[in-house]
Amino acid sequence: MAGVGGRVGQRWSSMVLSRWHWLVGMLGVLICSATLRAAPLPGEAADWHGFSRHHFDLDNRACFITAPKIAVPGKPWVWRARFPDFHPEVDLILLDRGYHIAYINTDGMLGSDAALDIWDRFYDHMTQALGFSARPALEGVSRGGLFIYRWAARHPDRVACIYADTPVLDIKSWPLGAGAGLGHEPTWRELLKQYNLTHEEALAYDRNPIDVLEPIARAKIPLRHVVSLNDRVVPPAENTFVLKERYEALGGHIEVVEVPEGTPESSGHHFPLPQAFESARFVMRHTPELPRGEEYFTLRAGLHRSRLRFEREGVGTVAFLGGSITHNPGWREQVEDYLTRRFPGTRFEFINAGIPSMGSTPGAFRLERDVLAHGPIDLLLVEAAVNDPTNGRRAAEMLRGMEGIVRHARIANPMADLVVMHFVMPPHMEDYRAGRIPEVIREHERVAEHYGAASLDLAREVTDRIDAGQLTWEGDFLDLHPSPFGQQLYASSITRLLDRAWGEPIDQNADLAAHALPERPLDEHSYFRGRLVDIAQARTVRGFRLVERWRPVDRAGTRPGFADVPALVGEQPGASFTFEFDGSAVGLFVAAGPDAGTIQYRIDGGAWRRRVLFTPWSRGLHLPWAQVLEAELTRGRHTLEVRIAEELHHDSDGHAVRVFHFLVN
Repeated sequence: MAGVGGRVGQRWSSMVLSRWHWLVGMLGVLICSATLRAAPLPGEAADWHGFSRHHFDLDNRACFITAPKIAVPGKPWVWRARFPDFHPEVDLILLDRGYHIAYINTDGMLGSDAALDIWDRFYDHMTQALGFSARPALEGVSRGGLFIYRWAARHPDRVACIYADTPVLDIKSWPLGAGAGLGHEPTWRELLKQYNLTHEEALAYDRNPIDVLEPIARAKIPLRHVVSLNDRVVPPAENTFVLKERYEALGGHIEVVEVPEGTPESSGHHFPLPQAFESARFVMRHTPELPRGEEYFTLRAGLHRSRLRFEREGVGTVAFLGGSITHNPGWREQVEDYLTRRFPGTRFEFINAGIPSMGSTPGAFRLERDVLAHGPIDLLLVEAAVNDPTNGRRAAEMLRGMEGIVRHARIANPMADLVVMHFVMPPHMEDYRAGRIPEVIREHERVAEHYGAASLDLAREVTDRIDAGQLTWEGDFLDLHPSPFGQQLYASSITRLLDRAWGEPIDQNADLAAHALPERPLDEHSYFRGRLVDIAQARTVRGFRLVERWRPVDRAGTRPGFADVPALVGEQPGASFTFEFDGSAVGLFVAAGPDAGTIQYRIDGGAWRRRVLFTPWSRGLHLPWAQVLEAELTRGRHTLEVRIAEELHHDSDGHAVRVFHFLVN
């Protein structure tokens, strides 16, 4: 990460850390973050599937809260009813994604009014005393359906969504067994006691889950059920399918996952849980705890083309282009995991084209080599909203670089889906708080809008979450290179975007048209024809030498791809070369280290100009820097002349000029 001037760069950047040091630092942050987030929970902690489960009592009722290693902002949670350890697959995925799982033991009360009164007190304790989200997801297995639906009908404003596994929804079906089900006489007697009903009153009871759907539908609470078609204990025809018909008639939305057969020994009531990942994503889609109540992404033309390829052809190429926040481990691996789980039959190639310090300008010139050379790209996620301003790029350059990436990608593959991401930095937060859209986000959004690309404003999301008290920069995010907490926040937001983009059914026989390519770019001088040119194309070389495997002899750091590679190296004033090219822009990809010099250059024999290669970060790093020398030439054949200047930058140790590539647009 390079920065605009020394103060910003030195304060917010960790440029000279090696990958190893970054990982060690993140491990420490992970431990601190996990400790910080587990500390407020009451009771004794015990291990549960690798997570910390905290046991405590409330009103003489046994309770527990299972904590994630890293909690997501807003403290969303899942409230389990009955059988809290049965089919834990969904809970484990949610815990891994930062959700808490909570439970209070009202097991023998069968969802009675007295049980719901206890639930009211537990809800108050979770939300008021412990600060959890005001709208949990409710999860019920079997007779747990009586609890979750009757409580949701009592408090529809307190429920985000409902996920149920073979739920009981009518007491006449179970435990009475008045229909096709087996019933259970001892439990029926206990239910009459808990509900304070006679047998005849119970037959006429009109507060079953299937009877109290109107307030739930009016609140637009989404539902998802998993049922077995041969379930003789809780027959779906008397429970879930009745609820589905009534709920949809009320305008509600429900997803039903059907298992053909449950196990014989359970009379069809139990089975290996299908679609656990999809069920976890269902919960995550409806519990993001957004400060403004609205998402931070814009889908525009959508991402249907990549999804169709993943589902129809079973293959996909996904590229991640950006700087150190993309290069370093964290959110990218979580997104890759999401994609492989969402499309389990798809063989993916993931391309990590993140290189620390890189913004949109170097990204545009290296796109062909680092991304497009792998073949057609189905989905490209690109970020440069931190490095572009930090590296001192002007607004025109911010647009030219991002448009260079987006337009070039679409020219290479008109079916390519793109997501332009705006990561956070403190100056972005200052702008938003002052009522301004950060300049770089404004320019990158212009590009996304022009090309119908999806975009995600994580800078605004983090700002809003901090201002809402869900997290702090100093205690949670810590740096431009996010802590594990921040990495998870990024991954959660990106995958929510993908969930929304791919949420509706798609016709597998559809023949989607290519993305429309605007006839004209926003800026004719954008770098959509950008490419890297071999330094062997240098001519009339004097005082420079071609080093086949350049590596610094000092202790300054390097970047991946810019060490142990060929470099054109000159170290004395007066050393020179020429380069002939065909295009409208030309530049040099250099390493600006502690001894970086100053060059003079001219085009086609014109006036000499001067460019200082030393940067605010050169003291500790041979920083790869895309120096665009001229960007608005008439398209055609030109000659660039470069020579090392006599003058020495006051902080530099020398006159060195090390060129890895020519830049040509």
